[in-house]
Amino acid sequence: MNDTPAPGAGRRPEVEPLVARGFGPAPTPDITYTQCKRCGTELAGLDGRYSCGVCGWSNHWSEGHRPLPAAEDDPDAPPSPVNPLGEQ
Repeated sequence: MNDTPAPGAGRRPEVEPLVARGFGPAPTPDITYTQCKRCGTELAGLDGRYSCGVCGWSNHWSEGHRPLPAAEDDPDAPPSPVNPLGEQ
């Protein structure tokens, strides 16, 4: 028997790149720093989005430095639920 895996076995299926759909290359997030507005702890976040592990404060998602991707752009998102009755 041949124990060699088939070519491509174990790899994720190719996903249509965002570039091909007109989104451009995915930007690398920047690590940014600020102080917690509630308790003053120094925080690090990605692209201006922060959450404090000490007091639980977090800034609103819209305060980030760039827009968030849409859910349908996530290649790892689960499929949409199907209504078993076929109703909408």
